Amino acid sequence: MVPGLASRLLAWQVLEAVAAGAYADVALERQLGRSRLAGPDRGLATELAYGAIRQRLLLDAWIDAHGRVPAHRQPPRLRWLLHLGLYQLLFCSRVPVAAAISTSVELAKRQGLARLAPVVNAMLRAVAQRRGSLGLEASAAPWLGLDLPVDPASSLSLRRSLPLPLVKDLLSWRGAAEAEAFAEASNRPPSLDLRVQVLRSSRQSVLESFAAAGIAAVALEDLPSGISLPGRRGDLSRLPGFAEGHWSVQDRSAQRIAPQLDVHPGMRVLDACAAPGGKTTHLAELLGDMGELWAVDRSESRLRRLCANAERLGLRCIRPLAADATEPDALPAGPFERILLDAPCTGLGTLSRHADARWHLPSLEELLPLQRRLLDSLASRLTPDGRLLYATCSVDPRENELQAQAFLERHDGWQLLHQQQWWPGEASGGDGFHASLLAPPGFRAEAVAR
Repeated sequence: MVPGLASRLLAWQVLEAVAAGAYADVALERQLGRSRLAGPDRGLATELAYGAIRQRLLLDAWIDAHGRVPAHRQPPRLRWLLHLGLYQLLFCSRVPVAAAISTSVELAKRQGLARLAPVVNAMLRAVAQRRGSLGLEASAAPWLGLDLPVDPASSLSLRRSLPLPLVKDLLSWRGAAEAEAFAEASNRPPSLDLRVQVLRSSRQSVLESFAAAGIAAVALEDLPSGISLPGRRGDLSRLPGFAEGHWSVQDRSAQRIAPQLDVHPGMRVLDACAAPGGKTTHLAELLGDMGELWAVDRSESRLRRLCANAERLGLRCIRPLAADATEPDALPAGPFERILLDAPCTGLGTLSRHADARWHLPSLEELLPLQRRLLDSLASRLTPDGRLLYATCSVDPRENELQAQAFLERHDGWQLLHQQQWWPGEASGGDGFHASLLAPPGFRAEAVAR
């Protein structure tokens, strides 16, 4: 096998699977499970697959600029192979130009596209020559050499490979500079963050175990249980402390959600839409594993994953329930002192984490009514001095601030105690998240200081 060809073949297979409707992470996991790739080869396949999926719009623009046939009319397998080669030319400065071209041509010859191998060769060479004629370094911006649209929204959409409707929204919400920062962050490989299970270990102990194993790890200073593993990928279950339940994977922004409920040992807490359970297990740890924590979700299979993770972490206070939280009668008997609603949303804050999500965003026409029904259903299950935390991993104000405001308008006497929006691209890093802390009419203001 030509060096590096297996990694590129696997990435190409992932691109084809995603084009056929598979989720990128599922397709990649399936292909890696079937392969013998390890170490750097595994990392290269992951980078190429996810990168080419994120950059689909920009890569198509290069095909449109240098091909006789527009990208959307190219044979699908050829289109995705061209994406694979173009991504290496435009984004992988450590991959020699000759290697990016030759391996793409070789794949065409070996995988049933031999008659189109000259097309692959000509297209990639044309792009490389175009960039070279401009004197561009390999690390130069990947859109340089293209004729960009004059319209700012269309230009940003093409340069950062984001859907145009989303870019128009971003510009209206944030302005040009911050929309650019969001777009750049959405194309950056996400950080790998961990949350230490403080009932079983300490952050210092976990850091020392990683150091002893030669694994780079740093403390997230603004998060008492947070750790980040720079550049780490691969099978996390092999890392020190995983089997012992000393930590779990959770993005740094997500780690900021559960503490806002200010839970205490012995409380009765409800986590609606709980699976896959990152915030559920965080709540259990904050409860000291003492109390009653109901984890409600419609998906039994996702609840099983939640329970498996809770067992690994040694948490016993979690009570799983497969139910629809929009139906009050389906919920456990109330009331609850704290309720977390991590609502279904567009996930706009997690585009870097889910490479293909930008190409099939959920419809707000369905999500907004669902979020309203969930809020209204859960509001009736709170104690008079309790708190309800409404959270999403979105940055769309219609799902966030405006949804919380509409709830307050429907429910007399309810209060907004705190509201915060985290954006991808901010100095703190991490995904985009929103949190609105709500309190019912019987809430005592002095209780906030508890």
